[in-house]
Amino acid sequence: MQRIQKLRDNIHSVLHGQDHAVEMAIICFLASGHLLIEDVPGVGKTTLASAFSQSLGLEHRRLQFTSDILPSDILGVNIYDPKMTQFVFHEGPIFTNILLADEINRAEPRAQSALLEAMFEQQVSMDGVTRALPNPFMVIATQNPVDFAGTFPLPDSQLDRFLFRISMGYPDEDAERAILRSDIRRAELKPVLTKEDIQDLIQKVKGIHVSEEIIDVVIKIIHATRNHALIIQGASTRAMLDLLDAAKARAFIRERDFVLPDDIQALAPYVLAHRVRLVARANTDADALIRSFL
Repeated sequence: MQRIQKLRDNIHSVLHGQDHAVEMAIICFLASGHLLIEDVPGVGKTTLASAFSQSLGLEHRRLQFTSDILPSDILGVNIYDPKMTQFVFHEGPIFTNILLADEINRAEPRAQSALLEAMFEQQVSMDGVTRALPNPFMVIATQNPVDFAGTFPLPDSQLDRFLFRISMGYPDEDAERAILRSDIRRAELKPVLTKEDIQDLIQKVKGIHVSEEIIDVVIKIIHATRNHALIIQGASTRAMLDLLDAAKARAFIRERDFVLPDDIQALAPYVLAHRVRLVARANTDADALIRSFL
């Protein structure tokens, strides 16, 4: 797929050694999902989000989440205009195609919850008025590990809105050598796809064939999370739908018009691990547990 390869190459020109993270971002976008990147500071989370949005040529905005941010700072606010003798709505940064929510877990739950309606229904309701968000709309959120100072764990309802949770990790030596030799901090990327390209790709992903056998595989995995002795809260129905949508996007970028079990197996940990809750005595994490019974 030439258009997908152009997108990869453009992002890799400023983000070295993160092939997997770039692929996951592309899959997430084509599946109309939202991406949560969890890792330590300084490994390229914000660079990935910025390079991705610039390469698509869509409107994007960056919002730094802090402990004192308010819902109105995200959604917008009605301000009285004396000349018009009425309140006028001033849009917040969420009215964009791609919103980079940087360090989302530094905000208090009240601010985090402002994203719930937008991420699921692609709209914002304020003062009795519902306003549609641009199409396409995607949230790329970064968060620091929960044991870092000054963080607030994302509630289950918020985590369930994210299609993927990924971790980037440190680049290898060759990648970091390339970073030192280049001047990526000042790099400005040009769009490699048009809005027509983007809509065409998304529509083609929706047309990927899914057999009854694949549906059975997805159902078995979801129900396994609900019946495991170490899991007290299994994956939701939304997680089941997201897993299938992501598998279709993965099949598409691999130039197939049908989903294989390999697509489900490869993506399930990233779709499900952040949506299940383990018992307190579990001597493992959700990611490892899901991989163990796949």
